[in-house]
Amino acid sequence: MKKTIALWAALTTVALLVTGCTVEEPAAAQTPAPARTTAPAAAHEAPEAPGAAAAAAYRRWGLKPFAAPPAPPAVKPVARAAGGPVPVISEIPTREKIVFITIDDGAEKDPEFVTMMKDLKVPFTMFLTDAAIRADYRYFAPLVAQGHGLANHTLTHPNLRTLSPEAQRREICGQQTRLKQRYGTTPRLFRPPYGNWNEATRAAAGECGLDAIVLWRESMQIKNMQYQRGDRKLHPGDIILAHFRGPSELKGRTMTETTATLLRKIQEQGFTVARLEDYV
Repeated sequence: MKKTIALWAALTTVALLVTGCTVEEPAAAQTPAPARTTAPAAAHEAPEAPGAAAAAAYRRWGLKPFAAPPAPPAVKPVARAAGGPVPVISEIPTREKIVFITIDDGAEKDPEFVTMMKDLKVPFTMFLTDAAIRADYRYFAPLVAQGHGLANHTLTHPNLRTLSPEAQRREICGQQTRLKQRYGTTPRLFRPPYGNWNEATRAAAGECGLDAIVLWRESMQIKNMQYQRGDRKLHPGDIILAHFRGPSELKGRTMTETTATLLRKIQEQGFTVARLEDYV
């Protein structure tokens, strides 16, 4: 009889295992099972490849991602010597295939450009003129928060070579104060309007606490780059000039369209974009 009972118990256990069922414990001894979470279908798909999010962001603007720039140098290649004159530069001394984007004035305030720069994370430096930005100081705050450089382009955009040394100092130092008040950051870099400067400009920039006067090698026009060199090519370390401009100045094109064209032209020549403030 005992053998028959044991055989019956063994057969029952096997049957339960085959069907996937389990024997419930008496109620007093039963422990509630933890809630089972069902993973969404996406969790079973292959994880997104590194850089896929960046590639998707670039596709939204009709672009391909840039190669990562090299690590910034341990020692900046452009520096103002203690007590020395403010250096004047059009490019950064480097052998790396990097260029630097600078955008002037601030007249155009296209909200799509803010979104574009948030998506692409391409560094650039803003050289702002108070007369151009005062109608909407708030527009530039998100760009500063994104980490883009804030730089000085005078209060009223005059030809500085036509002004007295004291008038030049007011234009430059006044904008230093204004930008610090508005954005909490004191600029280190200065660009004279039209690229026009003289030794009085240089002295005033030094008195106002600036570290460099920044000119340029190329400038972005509506659809093409304007080069200073005869070979019409980018060179390592070149500084590129662009402007905050909109359809009224760009023959109907938007600032984001012109910026996309600029970025494509940089990529076509095998360059990537680095942050100017890491080198000056």
